[in-house]
Amino acid sequence: MPDVILFFEVHQPYRLNRNFKEVLIEKLAREGRVRVSELEELYLDQKLNKSIVERVSERCYIPATRLFLELLDEYRGFRVAYSFSGVLLEQVERWAPDALELFKQVAKHPRAEILGQTYYHSLACLISEEEFREQIEEHRRLVRDLLGCWPRVFENAELIYNNEVARIISELGFTAIITEGADRILGWRAPNYVYKAKGRELRVLLRNYRLSDDIAFRFTSRWWEEYPLTADKYAAWLAATPGQVICVCMDYETVGEHYPRETGIFEFFRHLPREVLRWRELRFSTPSEAVERHEPMGELDVPPSQTISWADLERDLSAWLQNDMQRRAFGDVARLEPLVKGLHHNRLLRLWRLLTTSDHYYYMSTKGGGPGVVHSYFSPFNSPYEAFAAMCAVLADLEHRVYRVYEGRGRLALAWLRRLPEEEAFTFYVSDGEALPLRAASGAELLKLIERVPAASLEYHVSRKHLARWLREAIGDREAAAALEELGGLEGEELRRKLLDVLKERLNKALGVARRLARTRAR
Repeated sequence: MPDVILFFEVHQPYRLNRNFKEVLIEKLAREGRVRVSELEELYLDQKLNKSIVERVSERCYIPATRLFLELLDEYRGFRVAYSFSGVLLEQVERWAPDALELFKQVAKHPRAEILGQTYYHSLACLISEEEFREQIEEHRRLVRDLLGCWPRVFENAELIYNNEVARIISELGFTAIITEGADRILGWRAPNYVYKAKGRELRVLLRNYRLSDDIAFRFTSRWWEEYPLTADKYAAWLAATPGQVICVCMDYETVGEHYPRETGIFEFFRHLPREVLRWRELRFSTPSEAVERHEPMGELDVPPSQTISWADLERDLSAWLQNDMQRRAFGDVARLEPLVKGLHHNRLLRLWRLLTTSDHYYYMSTKGGGPGVVHSYFSPFNSPYEAFAAMCAVLADLEHRVYRVYEGRGRLALAWLRRLPEEEAFTFYVSDGEALPLRAASGAELLKLIERVPAASLEYHVSRKHLARWLREAIGDREAAAALEELGGLEGEELRRKLLDVLKERLNKALGVARRLARTRAR
């Protein structure tokens, strides 16, 4: 008896202000300065964001959630799952409180499940493990405080998944993750089974993209040979699908926004529970129920080089990182992470995190054909180039404010935190010609790696003064380099402890100066 999982992703980004430069100049001319506390309302097109959230709430969030609450009460066998991004919850709390109240009701319903994701619906998993974990934990706290539940199953933004994502999600205590049933990863296998992450007990549920897209992309397609799609026809397709689990996953906005009420989308979902439950072969389940009920049928091995997502025909990262504009913008944002975090300035950190949202890079896509049409449909910009220009303007202003804090006495902290070009990164070896897969592109990264590299590697580099030379030439910290040159006679864990003591003291001293400057200059 296959379990049918009906899962909706609910997300609206904060769209950037395409007129930021003009607005900034006008404010500076009028008031003479712009405070950090004012930047968010300048960086973002809040008038547009408000109008979209209000419109989508009226067309989708409010009527669709009322419908699914009615269905949950009417059919004891019905189940539904949701994942709300943190930035979406912020916006409905501010501009559509009626929608938020309905989200709270569905979150409390015993036959619904709320999943975890990244707070900013971001590409954080591609920036750093630290940032990925922090955004997940921030989202968990918001869901707990606002919706009253604690997610057990995870859905990464855009269903992005690889073995490293699985490792982190497993370590954070989630029991399962939902990702795309990409053919290139499955090979001869089917998506309609529970799998395990490679080397982990974490369960993996796979979206059946064909059955999901029959609703999400083909529901109103008159050229489609199966048009019109009715609830009884769809239930029959589900019943004819072999396997343990059928994951039907789509954007919530499918119901009422992408497809208006006049298309029949509400009537389709109104009748779907009844039609599915008529089949003895089918039952609805939440993701947690499904993974508790079924044993995994095998492991899913997705190395980072083959990362999957649910976007476009390629189902990889190309929707966000294919062209030069996307890679340039994302690379600049990622490189700013240690500098922003080094200041311990919450407002600057939030502004930076708002730029990690996946939608900004999606809008820069220059793909053609069907995927290009979809990218254009979702974008508020007239072209990918306008989207790139908007990101560049906002990012340049944020970078300027961050670097300004590090000027003068904060330059040492900047030297320690900034990411170096790939060719200047420090590579760890254990002997001549025997490199480890560990590279530090900043002084802060060097510290983290020293905590876990083999002691033999530390002995190799300290005895030959490699670390001291790199600190002097790449980082520009002569005092730290001189201190390391005095450790040549130490070995093993004693050497590791001394290295950490010296470098942490040096970094903390530099950061202390920078943070004091941040409190006085980043206003």
